[in-house]
Amino acid sequence: MKIVFMGTPDFAVPSLRQLLAHHDVAAVLAQPDRPAGRGHKLQMSPVKALALDAGVEVLQPETLYIKKVQSDTTVSTAKEIRDYLAKLNADIFIVAAYGLLLPKAVLNMPRFGCVNVHASLLPKYRGASPIHAAILHGETTTGITIMQMDTGLDTGDIILQRQLNIDPEERAPSLHDRMAELGGECLLEALAQIESGTATHTPQDDAAFTYAPMIKKSDGQIDWDWPTSRIINLTRAFDPWPGPYSIYNGETIKIWRVEKADSIDVPAENTPPGTILAADPTRGLLVRTVDGGAWILELQTAGGKRMSAKDYLRGRSIGAGERLG
Repeated sequence: MKIVFMGTPDFAVPSLRQLLAHHDVAAVLAQPDRPAGRGHKLQMSPVKALALDAGVEVLQPETLYIKKVQSDTTVSTAKEIRDYLAKLNADIFIVAAYGLLLPKAVLNMPRFGCVNVHASLLPKYRGASPIHAAILHGETTTGITIMQMDTGLDTGDIILQRQLNIDPEERAPSLHDRMAELGGECLLEALAQIESGTATHTPQDDAAFTYAPMIKKSDGQIDWDWPTSRIINLTRAFDPWPGPYSIYNGETIKIWRVEKADSIDVPAENTPPGTILAADPTRGLLVRTVDGGAWILELQTAGGKRMSAKDYLRGRSIGAGERLG
């Protein structure tokens, strides 16, 4: 099939790689280059880099919506790109973590419409951060949905789904990479069904949907008044970004790894959550939670590097009775 691919970050790369190997990719759309790194230099996205390496034309509109204000420079750009996409006469548009909304006119442009590679088992975790949400909420399984796009947010009919187990200790980067590879495999399978006319389109149960909003930096703050399992899940979900953190003496400390403390380690006296119960140089920091205690095993101070809590305690006068907030 003749395909236009729309994607930007690493998650979309395996899907594009599969399409380049098995289909005719006429063009790729990716978000504009953004400043990155300490030097804030413009950096191309992983999808753009792969497309250029394969010799595929890359388009980078700021938007695909045509505004009414004719003096806006995005008007001509959006219209020109939409006209160009129409002239390509592609069979289908494939979207994977593109990051821009598609107007109805674009959704209806190809004969098979637009298909999305979504990183959850819809209708669960619609939205921008389904991988993080699955870990954050303690899911043991997740999966990929290949979905026929409509004008709603991840509300279209389900074409294909494949389940994936989440390892108990798995963190966001590992699950992201496994989901991305599975997404590429599922996409090829779904395209074969669409091309042969055997694809099914199953409406989602809107009453069962959950939402995974875009992550904010503040979402990484640990509330020690939570159950220990929820704190552990947060550290797994938000590594490396936005980074799980707590406040100690007015400064932010990243809390990278935490494990549940045995009840025998937790003193019986009733101290507020966030209280440091022990500073053990052979193990780490023991902190009171609402349902017991948690050992901080790895952390990072502002301007420092990630280190074990044991290394952190060397030469530092942090002790029992102090508070994390």
